Amino acid sequence: MSFRDLIQDVFRTLWAHRVRTLLTMFGIAWGVVSIVLMVAAGEGLRVGQQKQAETLGRDLLIVFHGRTSLQVGGARAGRLVRWIDSDLPHLQAEATDCQYAIPELEQQTVRSHTAFNAAAFTVTGSTPEFAEIRSLGIDEGRFYDQSDLAEARRVAFLGSDAKKQLFGSRPSLGQFVYLNDIPFTVIGVMSSKKQDSSYDGWDISKIFIPYSAMRHEFPDKPPGTPYTFDQLLVVPRSIEDHEACKGEVRRVLGRLHDFDPNDKEACPIWDTIQEAKAFRTMTDGMKYFLGAVGIVTLLLGGLGVMNVMLVAVRERTREIGVRKAMGAPAHSILWQFFLEALMVALTSGGIGLFIAFGLCALVDLLPMPDFFAGLLPTWQTGTIAFAVLGTIAIGSALYPARRAAAIDPIEALRHEAGG
Repeated sequence: MSFRDLIQDVFRTLWAHRVRTLLTMFGIAWGVVSIVLMVAAGEGLRVGQQKQAETLGRDLLIVFHGRTSLQVGGARAGRLVRWIDSDLPHLQAEATDCQYAIPELEQQTVRSHTAFNAAAFTVTGSTPEFAEIRSLGIDEGRFYDQSDLAEARRVAFLGSDAKKQLFGSRPSLGQFVYLNDIPFTVIGVMSSKKQDSSYDGWDISKIFIPYSAMRHEFPDKPPGTPYTFDQLLVVPRSIEDHEACKGEVRRVLGRLHDFDPNDKEACPIWDTIQEAKAFRTMTDGMKYFLGAVGIVTLLLGGLGVMNVMLVAVRERTREIGVRKAMGAPAHSILWQFFLEALMVALTSGGIGLFIAFGLCALVDLLPMPDFFAGLLPTWQTGTIAFAVLGTIAIGSALYPARRAAAIDPIEALRHEAGG
């Protein structure tokens, strides 16, 4: 029998048992769809949450001031610790695993008004790196720069909601916004963004000014001093350096302010990197679990293929006996049944992948919730699904094919004649 005749015979056999074949193919296709969709959903949740977390700031350590909980030398526990401007040069020189260490000073009681409206917004001052660190996109104009900082210019960068409330739909660039009746020139407007976390309010409802201007016009209030600020924003040089960077910050500040570097109450740090890692571990675990459920479904489909082929072998015992009695070699019988099972498994798997990726593309056209990026299938998912499918296909095809090839022709004819 030629290979062409073999393929034609395979198709004729499958068509003769089309209902059973289609049901089996549905089981395998559903298993593949399950793997791809469930893993894609887990990936969409991870990516969506990661994007939302980055609206606060990417790879960010927020260092708050606190109170000591451990005694150091003769200093008692419970002492208030506040960061001061002179800490910054020491951090920049000694915390070598940190890329940025910048101050942030805020006031939430500043009265803001323009010629059109008045409102109360948080006013925050920092350095030009703040826009990059805190993921502030620019819709109009620019963020303040080093020259604004060096000259303590009265310039303001408005959050998108602050701009709407103070100016409405009117142009704001070059206009004055009065902060406690002090005029500041608007140089830029932030693009809108959705935050899922914050330590002092949403960025869209803030007014950002250079740290030098903030220090001069709105210094820290008691119990702070004219030299203290609210928090440090620290970014490590890389994800791998983040623990080293955090340790260096604690050691430098502990030496400067006489507290134990292991005293986390004196130097509380909001570690967004650690939070992101913990969330990724959780979503990865969810993806693996969902993928395992899909693989189990696929295995059940493979057992269905094997069962169909074993029934086919039993029903076609006489046919096999006649073919072998006429001189058909065992390997041609094996190849026929092997190809039948393989074709059922791989065709249904390919259909399943096509349906799964198509469904993902259709769902991604719909509007998504803030923390879900959609169904995001990856090539790794498709590769794994096809590898599992191939293994199951070979496994489900090999046993029935070998059983068919091993049938004794005389016993096959006697069994059929008697049965």
